[in-house]
Amino acid sequence: MGEAVKNSYQGYRILLVHAHPDDETINNGATMALYASLGAQVTLVTCTRGEEGEVLVPSLSHLASSEKDELGKHREIELALAMKALGITDFRFLGNYRDSGMMGTEPNNRPDVFWQADLDLAAGELVTIIEEIKPHVLITYDEIGGYGHPDHIKAHLVAMRASELATWQIQKIYWNTVPKSVIAQGMEAMKEIGSDFFGAESIDDLPFVKDDSFVTTLIDGNDFVDAKMAAMKAHETQIALDGPFFALSNNLGLQVWGHEYYTLVKGPKSEPFDEQGRESDLTSGVVL
Repeated sequence: MGEAVKNSYQGYRILLVHAHPDDETINNGATMALYASLGAQVTLVTCTRGEEGEVLVPSLSHLASSEKDELGKHREIELALAMKALGITDFRFLGNYRDSGMMGTEPNNRPDVFWQADLDLAAGELVTIIEEIKPHVLITYDEIGGYGHPDHIKAHLVAMRASELATWQIQKIYWNTVPKSVIAQGMEAMKEIGSDFFGAESIDDLPFVKDDSFVTTLIDGNDFVDAKMAAMKAHETQIALDGPFFALSNNLGLQVWGHEYYTLVKGPKSEPFDEQGRESDLTSGVVL
């Protein structure tokens, strides 16, 4: 984004819609920190509290849904710490929907989970937020929710439906994208140290990667990698410090987390472009 300086993006408003605490940091942490630092208003809406998540910290295993079922409350604290690390002050939950768990599991059939929520009712709750903050840019998942988790798919459906129902017209809508070339590079680097990438042997084993042709926009948030890594560490129950995420940063260099990729699905693809013809600013072409 060139020589952009603090407050140069004042007046721009960006809304992110995510499924669980930690999704925002993994997908968009550098982007969020970058735009917030430049003066843009960045709002995060998280659709569930991630009650069904796996607990990676042994001393906190009692929080799991199979035991005391208090993980959601703890993940609220983790999210607040992560947002502090990224410099985000406006973050909220969408209603009181419960984590749906994976498709076909017992939690997925509970009446209070996000997956079972009425689409227009949930979208209506998001419309209320949209009418309040009037975002110029919306960021959410693609049509398969990135990797098929029901809450990710539902977050996509709710965000897109809300954008249709709202009186306020969002000028640009982006879906998070994970390009094959980046993950392939990471997998090779991890194989060199005798590790794998989430158990995958090849790029074809990963359902969440997309052909590089889907990438319309690349945000360079390298100056905010430290903030992103601090936010990832804040999500302690979900992201292992010795797991694939941090192994990638150690073996590819921290910049692997500073580059975040998007597919523009609504609005003008606008300058500035990089050498591969990709946008380098989510707000390019936005009329204030």
